Amino acid sequence: MAFKFFALLALVAAASAAVLPVAVKHIEYHDAPAEYQFQYSVHDDHTGDIKSQQEERHGDNVVGQYTLIDADGYRRVVDYTADEHNGFNAVVRREPLTHKVVKAVVPVAKIVAPVAHHFVAPVAKVAYPSYYHH
Repeated sequence: MAFKFFALLALVAAASAAVLPVAVKHIEYHDAPAEYQFQYSVHDDHTGDIKSQQEERHGDNVVGQYTLIDADGYRRVVDYTADEHNGFNAVVRREPLTHKVVKAVVPVAKIVAPVAHHFVAPVAKVAYPSYYHH
């Protein structure tokens, strides 16, 4: 009986809590224009990975550039802009390198392993019951 009383009391408390006014503080955030700038670069002579990027944003206007070394020895330079009016625009140009990028070559050890001989087991004839044959 006591359990039913406490269950009823808990149900009444939960129902009344749902009806009580709750104080909620509403915080307004002003739509401040986005502002940032960043840059990074990688120059790894061991792998030949050479690239960089820089970008900055003021409100809806983004301006940036990235470069990388293509496999054919040219530097690719991409200048880009993006804004609300014109969308994303990029100008790509390729420049020959003034110096040769040398990738380090890791020597590969040559291992001579004995050739394994493969034997084919004889095929056994299997008899199936007659209900498999149609």
